[in-house]
Amino acid sequence: MLRLRFRWVLAAVLCVLAAPFAAAEDAVPLGYAGSGSCAQCHAAETSAWAASDHAWALKEPDAKSVLGDFNDVHFTNKTIATRFFMKDGGYFVETEGASGKPETFSVRYTIGHRPLQQYLVETEKGRLQVLDVAWDVAAGKWFHLYPDQNNPPSDGMHWTRSYKNWQARCATCHQTGFDKGFDFPARTYKSHWSELTVGCEACHGPGAAHNAWARKPEGADPYQSLKLGPGHQAEEINVCGPCHSRREAFSQQQPAAGSPFDEHYGLALLTPDLYFGDGQQRDEVFILGSFLQSKMKAKGVTCSNCHDGHSGELVAEGNAVCTQCHNVAGNAGFPSLRKADYDTSAHTHHKEGSTAAQCVSCHMPERSYMLIDPRRDHFFRRPDPLQSKAVGAPDVCTGCHVEKTAEWAAAQIASWHPAGDTQWQDRSPLIAFTAGDRTEKTVSDLAAYVRDKERPAIVRATAITALGAQGALPPEDAPALLSDPDAMVRGAAAGALRQMRPEEKAALLTPLLSDPMRGVRQKAAVELAGAGVAALPAADDVLYRAGLQAFMDARFANADTPEAHVAIGGLALSRRQWDEAEQAFRNATEMDPQLASAWLILAQLGEARGNAKGAEEALSSGIAASPRNADLLLARGDLAARQAKYDDALGWYRRAQAADPKREDVWLATAIGYALKGDRTAAQQAAAQAQAVSPGLVLPQELQQFLAAPQ
Repeated sequence: MLRLRFRWVLAAVLCVLAAPFAAAEDAVPLGYAGSGSCAQCHAAETSAWAASDHAWALKEPDAKSVLGDFNDVHFTNKTIATRFFMKDGGYFVETEGASGKPETFSVRYTIGHRPLQQYLVETEKGRLQVLDVAWDVAAGKWFHLYPDQNNPPSDGMHWTRSYKNWQARCATCHQTGFDKGFDFPARTYKSHWSELTVGCEACHGPGAAHNAWARKPEGADPYQSLKLGPGHQAEEINVCGPCHSRREAFSQQQPAAGSPFDEHYGLALLTPDLYFGDGQQRDEVFILGSFLQSKMKAKGVTCSNCHDGHSGELVAEGNAVCTQCHNVAGNAGFPSLRKADYDTSAHTHHKEGSTAAQCVSCHMPERSYMLIDPRRDHFFRRPDPLQSKAVGAPDVCTGCHVEKTAEWAAAQIASWHPAGDTQWQDRSPLIAFTAGDRTEKTVSDLAAYVRDKERPAIVRATAITALGAQGALPPEDAPALLSDPDAMVRGAAAGALRQMRPEEKAALLTPLLSDPMRGVRQKAAVELAGAGVAALPAADDVLYRAGLQAFMDARFANADTPEAHVAIGGLALSRRQWDEAEQAFRNATEMDPQLASAWLILAQLGEARGNAKGAEEALSSGIAASPRNADLLLARGDLAARQAKYDDALGWYRRAQAADPKREDVWLATAIGYALKGDRTAAQQAAAQAQAVSPGLVLPQELQQFLAAPQ
């Protein structure tokens, strides 16, 4: 008898995007003095900062800070009407609330000042939410950040829910000395901060001790240990990186400025949802992940080489930012630079002074986020039209020359710069492997890339993760990668050993339990937890339990996000803690009812534990929240088929076909369903459709036998 494949969905442990915040409390973190205390001695810096994006990161609403039109203005997107008005000197917004009905909210804070301004409202005590309607400063009009969406309040993406919560996603990078103060059991916030916006101490650290030293300069200045500016790349990555990156925070409290990045955050790797295959930014990744791929980073360039740390503005106009180093005289700070005149048409092959002749046009292409906010890519790539085409990424040449091809662009570049070298940025083995090429040469080339410490660590870590997911990381490479100088590489290697026997894995991972960086310690402990190691020596067991606790603490620090509960559930599954896993995934669906992977795992847990009714209820709840989710519909059909309810199963499969007619697994399941009913003609038609959708698809042997059997 044909057996329907039981689909186990392995939920990816997602990264928490940002961090915390809420209504102000009286407590102020110890050691902070406020930016106002800096102005007496640092007037010029204070003046530059006052007009900066940092100073405008968060403000209380008043006539100067509110840029939007609150003169009883009405704005409608889809079916949702929003009104902006003033009353008794305050600023108010009337729009659809969590109840699904119009509600009035007082504006608590403004966010930003260019090119758009957003507004925070308090939906319940201590909980701040970001409105989806924002003010276009240049155009002087209201606009919706997601104009194609019309999410009801039951949707996880509605502005009143988790994904639009200020504390969970944004606050720590818009304030100073921030402590989220989220109480998960109560689902409430009691947040604290030292300063409402991004003040001096956000980058220089708590200033009270420095101020005391300045009044009576005895001994060393407490600030002298944190040096910022050109030549201090590691320090600036630790200071600037936490907010200018996609990362997961390990604590509810904002670490003091300059704290080691990998001790407090987990940086997102170059995953397809965030970056194109050639390394270009795809989603809003906030610079650091791009910069770490660059040759500029490898040569010691840092943020303040190009940006003024107080105003946030560029240190020079236009190409002069680049030619301070890239010129005929070179720059003593970067002796490996090739000395040449780059600001000339002989190099750019475009009219001097034109937009096309700007260095950033070719080497830092823009991509707009929030509809109207263009951000430049800090990878600093050399244009490579053919590799960009291969991965479906934008190409700066054909982005302007839309009538031309990538092949034409590549030929033009080759004729202009025949000695041009793109080896640094080339990642052909990773691109091929990610596309499904598992040939010996590709695996060997990718493994060689991973071993090369001259390659960007973030790309190596991404490649290690890809190899590990397929059990293709050469075992002989593991020891060196686990002791690599870069924490990203060590952490990725710790998660890439799943093909090894438990005792081998334990021997390799145990030393990482005392790694200097928390991110690596957590990863090692989680991997050991899933390895099925019977027991560790007493001393190692203490470190192992501390690592697991650090992992759980970090997840509960972000317990106001569904992805944290998915991660908690994933660990519980690996430890066979079924009740804990079920609760974690239920918490995730509470925050995001559209999180299909969580519903699928709840259904699988129920069925595996003999609770078929619970499995059915989980899938029904998921489908109620996402009626056209093909994964849920397919799983519901599979469940019915395993219960021998073939007509019901086929009904669910038909709904899955309507939701996504290009899913070969849906058509294959349909073919098996008809085969189980004994309907050879219908099974043949569905099987043919599966193979039409996926040419080369090999049908399961039992299905082939059924279709070939004499009638």
